Amino acid sequence: MTENLDAARGYLATPALASSLRITLGEALPLSAARDPDKPCFLFPDQSFLTFSEVNSRVNRLASALAARGVGKGDRLAVFALDSNCYIEVVLAALKLGAVYVPLNYRLTRPEVAVLIERAQPVALFYDSAYADLLAGFADTVESIRIYVAFDGNGDGDGDGEQSEYAQLLACGVDVEPPVVSSDTDTIGLAFTSGTTGLPKGVVQSQRMIKAMIAGHIADYDLRTDDLRYVAAPTFHISGVCALLASVWYGFTSLILPQFSPDDLLPILVKDEITAMFMVPTMISMLLQRPEVDGLQLRNLRCIYYGASPMSPTLLRRAMDVFGCDFINAFGAGTEAGLQAVLSAADHRRAMAGEPELLGSIGKPSHGVAFRLVDDDMNDVPVGEVGEIATRSDMLMDGYLDMPEETARAFRDGWFRAGDMAYVGKNGYLYLHGRKKDMIIRGGENVYPSEIETVLAEHPAVVQSAVIGVADEHWGEIVRAFVTVRQGVVVTPDELREHCVARLAKFKVPAEFRFVDALPTNASGKILKRELRLQP
Repeated sequence: MTENLDAARGYLATPALASSLRITLGEALPLSAARDPDKPCFLFPDQSFLTFSEVNSRVNRLASALAARGVGKGDRLAVFALDSNCYIEVVLAALKLGAVYVPLNYRLTRPEVAVLIERAQPVALFYDSAYADLLAGFADTVESIRIYVAFDGNGDGDGDGEQSEYAQLLACGVDVEPPVVSSDTDTIGLAFTSGTTGLPKGVVQSQRMIKAMIAGHIADYDLRTDDLRYVAAPTFHISGVCALLASVWYGFTSLILPQFSPDDLLPILVKDEITAMFMVPTMISMLLQRPEVDGLQLRNLRCIYYGASPMSPTLLRRAMDVFGCDFINAFGAGTEAGLQAVLSAADHRRAMAGEPELLGSIGKPSHGVAFRLVDDDMNDVPVGEVGEIATRSDMLMDGYLDMPEETARAFRDGWFRAGDMAYVGKNGYLYLHGRKKDMIIRGGENVYPSEIETVLAEHPAVVQSAVIGVADEHWGEIVRAFVTVRQGVVVTPDELREHCVARLAKFKVPAEFRFVDALPTNASGKILKRELRLQP
């Protein structure tokens, strides 16, 4: 191992590298391994771990084995699996080879996966053995796939069982640093959107984009080299993969769980070793519903940062009371535009000290982001008026794969728009007002679902809510609210209606309330309103 580290140090100091204009993402791991070789890089639930030097050795062997099979710059490596060290090792190997990682959502059905694989044309497909039946036959029907490798699928952190195809592949490689081949303009990621309005879009992500997102993590998420962080976003999601790459770049330890589960996370939280976590509001709500959290003594937990969907001030206040740490709200259009706005830990503390209105804000533009609120003609809207968020930054995608018209529609004079609506309050902070496509027009009045959902969250019986518009012959659209309530609590539509009437204009009050056991969500915890719209 010492020889490998010496070789890595020598490689990192070679004239060829010194003449390179920039450090590449592929060099982040060997740099951290040279600096702190014995420091845990990935920690697993059973307290086993892999050090930075061990991970770098494994990634080198994987990169070597793939290169021997003809994988090189620009080739695409698809992954269909739960989170594991094996997953991120594939991503890191791709970065060293100049290849393109293609993360696939493991919740997709076979027909959905078939569309994505056909569009991505990967040369390799890595997968958990649990999904073997779902993926069966793709190696025969998709001509581009030359390498078809199963992880062990147990998510125990080692991934190195004797019969594992992945372990066999690593055994074929050698622990030697490959030459630097990437530049900031090269494509390193191809991530597909959920395809809510037709064919999923393949988001082309450059090294420049991902490096800028890592820089955003460092600037806004209070990273420390002695951290033990847990990110509940799956690795196929931009939040998950960028958080893990940030840990490799910055040199701190990441806890790896196959997927988020309160049952798996709570025993680890009890040990009070985690220093920071990322969760979407749905996950935070799930934890808060467990009686065990009320007795937690988390002296080492400094920070919880949250995002991906709105979080009601009521839920946020309870979370701040229970966990007793700093909170950071991260808002953005991650897959396509990265981080856009941040409500800092200091802002949260100000809110609790007498400015509660800040808890409903998404903060101010994040570092390195040019931010505007515009109308349909790209004119800036006045303070207090709702406009569409438009941003420019190094975190912007390069466009959509083979979709020039969709790419042109997303950009206007260099500004990216994802359809998120917001306004600037008198205090200078940004307040989200939902999605442009989610806006309900009732009798000529604009109704923003997020405003109603925030009001419903203040009712003590409500756990979650989702508001949509429903076609109506008289009004054009009416407001329908889907609600989940606390276990053992009984509440009627009339009670919720009275609650809303006292806080909202009459035209915003839901005409219909539907009680459900659970709201549909995707793998990252976002509520799927498109599924609610399908209900009669």
